[in-house]
Amino acid sequence: MTIDAISDMAQTALFLIIKTALPVLLVSLVVGLTVSIFQTVTSIQEQTLTFVPKIICVFAALILLGPWMMNNMVGFMTELWSSFSVYVHQ
Repeated sequence: MTIDAISDMAQTALFLIIKTALPVLLVSLVVGLTVSIFQTVTSIQEQTLTFVPKIICVFAALILLGPWMMNNMVGFMTELWSSFSVYVHQ
């Protein structure tokens, strides 16, 4: 296994991690920003008010995007295992 193969595999894995995590993180960011703007406008300074909508929206995003995320990860692992002989060949 060459350094180039390891580098390509790591690059693909990191891109998959970013691509898979990005939608849920964006949902959390948008909900947190919306709640923060609402708190600023209404002068409500309750610390726990941010967590409940964020948790609900992140769980909803995970439920909706879970199959897509799992398909991405399974596809990557299938690709890795199908070319396993290339990786162990010296």
